[in-house]
Amino acid sequence: MEDLAMHVWTLVAASLVLFMTVPGLALFYGGMGRSKSVLNMMMMSFSAAGIAGVVYVLWGWSMSYGEKDIALLFNNPFETFGLSGVEGSDLIGVGFQMTFAIITAALISGAVADRLKFSAWVVFLPLWLTLSYFPLAHMVWGGGFLADAENGLADLLGSAVPVDYAGGTVVHINAGVAGLVLVLLLGKRIGFGKEPMKPHNLPLTMIGAGILWFGWYGFNVGSFVAPDENVGEAFMSETALVWLNTTVCTVAAICGWLIVEKIKHGKATSLGAASGVVAGLVAITPSCGALSPIGALILGVVVGALCALAVSLKYKFGYDDALDVVGVHLVGGLVGTVAIGLLATDGGLFYGDGASLLVTQVAVALFAMLWAGVATLVAALIVKAVVGLRADEEDEVEGLDFSEHGEAGYDFGTTVGRGRSVLAGTTDKTKEGANA
Repeated sequence: MEDLAMHVWTLVAASLVLFMTVPGLALFYGGMGRSKSVLNMMMMSFSAAGIAGVVYVLWGWSMSYGEKDIALLFNNPFETFGLSGVEGSDLIGVGFQMTFAIITAALISGAVADRLKFSAWVVFLPLWLTLSYFPLAHMVWGGGFLADAENGLADLLGSAVPVDYAGGTVVHINAGVAGLVLVLLLGKRIGFGKEPMKPHNLPLTMIGAGILWFGWYGFNVGSFVAPDENVGEAFMSETALVWLNTTVCTVAAICGWLIVEKIKHGKATSLGAASGVVAGLVAITPSCGALSPIGALILGVVVGALCALAVSLKYKFGYDDALDVVGVHLVGGLVGTVAIGLLATDGGLFYGDGASLLVTQVAVALFAMLWAGVATLVAALIVKAVVGLRADEEDEVEGLDFSEHGEAGYDFGTTVGRGRSVLAGTTDKTKEGANA
């Protein structure tokens, strides 16, 4: 009965994680973007589900998990190609891990809003998953270089075993670095820093943030790995702690973000609250099973404040991270990963256990950034050579909803096309201001 209950819960958790992407992330990013590209933004999440899901079944699972490890970096993609030989309850694990690949790929899209060609996105995804996501998943969760493996990173450093409960490195640092590399290659949106580019529908964003929060319990609590014995007792105690830590860190991060906003700008905003939710969830992802609730609270306040400060760095350094993937996912993922070395109840520096775990966590984070950066650059340069990366200037000004999909997110019965907007009587010269 214990095995049956765990299998059922894992299927429910997988469904929750999928719900995070469609519709959760689609609504979150769609509302944060501009009205003229809202459908394109949402389509990037839906297409990530389609493409990542197919690729995962074909070779993603095989590259991530298996018995034919290649240099501790990835598994043989042909060992269980097309899930050959995978059957029974093992398919539950495939489904659960597939949803992680889907949302990680979709997260990247927020950085490149308004200017990446949809065809480039479609070609980029399988390349990036193959070069970056599947290898890192194997290295961290599949017994590879960033796990407790002989000749792995921790073994070479002579330091503690790495900790990444649900994806600080594999998901958030990975996606955050990918977003940064892409925005540096793409360049800024037309008008960036000169005209307002505010979220066009904050209620959509807040609904999306709420769905992400709800689905994240599948993300974190569903990542329980059963021990050899006493499964039921371990499941109840560990998952209870993970659920509580996930909640505590998130509510504290909202507070941390809003405090910074109030001090800097004099107002606490709905966008800040929604962003604080995501920042807290990101930071607790790798550490949810390693911290006490007090540690989770401290982490939440700190990461909320740091991410609130980090999102403004794009204006200082001039990189156009449209929907703050770098400021939230990369920074939040780094803070959550490194904080384990400080706040973990078993091995943390603040608990008197020395710096061994901290050294490991910093080294893992740096290695993950390096791997993701190189892999993303290679994938993006291939895409650029094959189909190009950036949409035409005219298409970007008009909005990618029509130029890429032939549709409008808000069609009030007017003609939509070259020289026309969904706003009656609006021409190319004026519609960008109306849609900003």
